[in-house]
Amino acid sequence: MYTLLKQHGRAKRGQFETVHGTIQTPVFMNVGTAAAIKGAVSTVDLHEIGTQVELSNTYHLHVRPGDEVVKKLGGLHKFMNWDRPILTDSGGFQVFSLAGLRKIKEEGVHFHSHVDGRKIFMGPEQSMQIQSNLGSTIAMAFDECIPNPSTREYVENSVARTTRWLIRCKAELERLNGLPDTVNPHQMLFGINQGGTYADIRIEHAKRISELDLAGYAVGGLAVGESHEEMYHILDETVPYLPLEKPTYLMGVGTPANILEAVDRGVDFFDCVYPSRNGRHGHVYTNYGKKNLLNAKFELDDRPIEPGCNCPACRNYSRAYIRHLLKAGEMLGMRLCVLHNLYFYNTMMQEIRDALDEDRWPEYKKWKLAAVSGERTEP
Repeated sequence: MYTLLKQHGRAKRGQFETVHGTIQTPVFMNVGTAAAIKGAVSTVDLHEIGTQVELSNTYHLHVRPGDEVVKKLGGLHKFMNWDRPILTDSGGFQVFSLAGLRKIKEEGVHFHSHVDGRKIFMGPEQSMQIQSNLGSTIAMAFDECIPNPSTREYVENSVARTTRWLIRCKAELERLNGLPDTVNPHQMLFGINQGGTYADIRIEHAKRISELDLAGYAVGGLAVGESHEEMYHILDETVPYLPLEKPTYLMGVGTPANILEAVDRGVDFFDCVYPSRNGRHGHVYTNYGKKNLLNAKFELDDRPIEPGCNCPACRNYSRAYIRHLLKAGEMLGMRLCVLHNLYFYNTMMQEIRDALDEDRWPEYKKWKLAAVSGERTEP
């Protein structure tokens, strides 16, 4: 159950109660696609850096080790030793990202596995069955992430099919939750709003899926090639038509600035691979802009990544040492950068919640936007 605790303009401060614990929102979900954060980050680490929700992917876990394997081992929480909420993406994004390996039909999507080329079929029922086997806290509806740009005709047909798929997802998950051997009989379903960059299609779709009274609603199909301004415009137009009393999730977004702007527009949930992917390449986020630790200027820099940061990397190691590890190809360098970046994101979300609680959201947003853009001078 979602409780709206406070609003500042359209920015929401809430909490979402689940069978695996209460999520304080706005929240950034740390992405562990194949049940692990890339960069040798464990679930023990996730606890230490303040992670509330871990996100894994239905398609990737279906391919390996197999969702039936995970079910036999007690579900995803037990499998990866994580006792807090997990959201599983439905596999719908792979309809978009594996465009050369799939064929979309009304019943679902025919894939060729990116791992071994074997044929895979996934439709709404199959996606729900896989996610039920995984036993995640929140299951995402199976949809098509529409390429940008797309013609209006294509978008209208795709959105109509996504709506039909959502109705099938809801019916199937309700059936699965009632089975005696289901891993998590309290699994919740989030629907996904689509419509490309056509605001009117987005609005009509938001109205339609809101009628289904789901546990939450996502805005999908953004951050796939459109400008930031287009993304913000779609949020401005669409979010007001999603239920205020349910959490709103902006999928696959994004940079710290993207998150701040989306919170201002009423978004509760976020996920993105940026902090872990950038960290593996030595790019770290700070309140003095993003830094590339591979740069030669850090060779003799004995300061932490960000002075005052309380993450495991900054408490113990210098920029110079982490740069050496990265240059030497040592996994520890990647691990420390990923830990720092995830801690930075998780801490930023706590700061956002505190600012909303304490009625200083506009001042905080202005300060943080300047900080992450590098406008502040490092002491």
